[in-house]
Amino acid sequence: MRILLLCSSYNGLTQRAWTELREDGHHVEVRLSHDEDAIRRAVADTRPELVLCPFLKDRVPADVWQAHRVVVLHPGPLGDRGPSSIDWAITDAEPVWGVTALQAVEEMDAGPIWGHRTFPMPSEPPRKSAVYNGPVADAAIELAREVVAKAQDPAFEPAPVESFGDAVIGRLRPTMKQSDRVFTWEDPTDHVLRRIRAADGSPGVRTQIAGVELSVFDAHRGSATPGAPGSIALRRHGAVLVRTGDGAVWIGHARVPKGIKLPAATVLAGHLDDVPESLERPTGPSDGYREISYRRVGPDGCVGVVRMDLYNGAMSASQGHRVAAALRHAAAQDTRVVVLEAGEVFSNGIHLNVAEGRPDPTVESWRNINAINDVCRELLTCTSQLVVTAVGGPAGAGGVMLALGADTVLLREGAVLNPHYRNMGLTGSEYWTYALPRRVGLAESLRLTGDCLPVGHAEALRIGLVDAVVAGDRAAFDAAVLERAVELATADSYAAALAAKQAAREADELRRPLETYRVQELAEMSRDMFDDRYRYAALRHDFVAKAKDTSFDDPTIARSVREAGQVEELVG
Repeated sequence: MRILLLCSSYNGLTQRAWTELREDGHHVEVRLSHDEDAIRRAVADTRPELVLCPFLKDRVPADVWQAHRVVVLHPGPLGDRGPSSIDWAITDAEPVWGVTALQAVEEMDAGPIWGHRTFPMPSEPPRKSAVYNGPVADAAIELAREVVAKAQDPAFEPAPVESFGDAVIGRLRPTMKQSDRVFTWEDPTDHVLRRIRAADGSPGVRTQIAGVELSVFDAHRGSATPGAPGSIALRRHGAVLVRTGDGAVWIGHARVPKGIKLPAATVLAGHLDDVPESLERPTGPSDGYREISYRRVGPDGCVGVVRMDLYNGAMSASQGHRVAAALRHAAAQDTRVVVLEAGEVFSNGIHLNVAEGRPDPTVESWRNINAINDVCRELLTCTSQLVVTAVGGPAGAGGVMLALGADTVLLREGAVLNPHYRNMGLTGSEYWTYALPRRVGLAESLRLTGDCLPVGHAEALRIGLVDAVVAGDRAAFDAAVLERAVELATADSYAAALAAKQAAREADELRRPLETYRVQELAEMSRDMFDDRYRYAALRHDFVAKAKDTSFDDPTIARSVREAGQVEELVG
């Protein structure tokens, strides 16, 4: 079937729909809906049998939805309408939420129904992105397949929402404004958390800390400390602990008006001289906020788990140093298997916002890439244990290459990988010229890094990019990873597997020392960053500033920023 994905941006859900519907055998194209004329051009160019809108903020012109079947995937249950659905669901502590597939009509979100799904919401206030990228995305993909099947049935007719009776639990709600999000630091911790997490990602919640007007993001429950609500109790690795009416909340990131989102302590620099530093101990007790941790699980603690829970999967230079230190700590223990797991996003490589916020972004980018390289080296050179990476969420650029440093790569079903660097004007590092070809071969390496297309879980498994795909929600994935790690650690074949790994590493080192890959990659990256040969500075700035890209209509067509032969030379 010819399907057009019409979207406001090529976000994770759109990428997932593109990969999975193509995997089902359909001809799928993507176009961005900059304006009504762009929508008309997209439909005229692609001549679709179905227009599916997985992420659309704009109204579809009447002449388009009258002439074509246009189905919108709305992130709310039956009857819900409005652009702030998930924000309201978290703010109002809705126990159940859902996704609805509805036909586009004149009135937004008011068309007849093609299908719907519901799911329970967690009692702990969730982050908006976690809801969207987790249960909403899973339900949306199920619905996308249902819609495609129904679109191929000439007898199918969508039903009006009124015909669903008691299943209609939503209602029309307006766009959420800052006045709807407001809180005071005298409010209870749960209330503060819910407000901030309902606005996480965008737009944040405006407040004041240490006399500074800012928007806050990345909130975590903290331990109560004596002091006035709104005052800062502690700081830790870029976050600040702000007292509330009955406890405290860690604020990881913030943004001043017209500024960029940065670690909160960076935004508040100059206001923290009297605030003590709370050092993060990887094996110490948690107070609700820990970016990097280590624990042992399984019989006799045979598996060591390093967890990096980094906001949006971006890893700054300082975070990279700490992850590398945690991996060295894990490798020094008497465990048999080391697991590297992550939070909502596995990793997207270097922290572009932190780099952009420094006086010299290029120098900071260079520090950053070297720090992530150190993390990759710890994975690749760990020969005293077997290593597993648990990719439970999306990964991009160097984050994908980092995961490939393990002996076993496990991927959650539905997670999308973007194993390329070109869209940021970089040739890439993270030992990718070693790790990627050893998994998929030279030809696939050139295709993946040259085409700049997302890779779904089915393709990743088929080409050997990952070793196994695990179905289920995030909790089920995490449990399955630990079960697999324990199986590896307790298997009769463990000694033989470890010996084979050690022999392979020694053979590879004799053939070509590992550090030569890094040297060659960084030689190219130095030209990317310091000579700016592929517009890294401008692309980084536009990404951080969230500049609207109107330079292309089809993001599934690779926009090459260099000749493919240069990449081939780097890999070969």
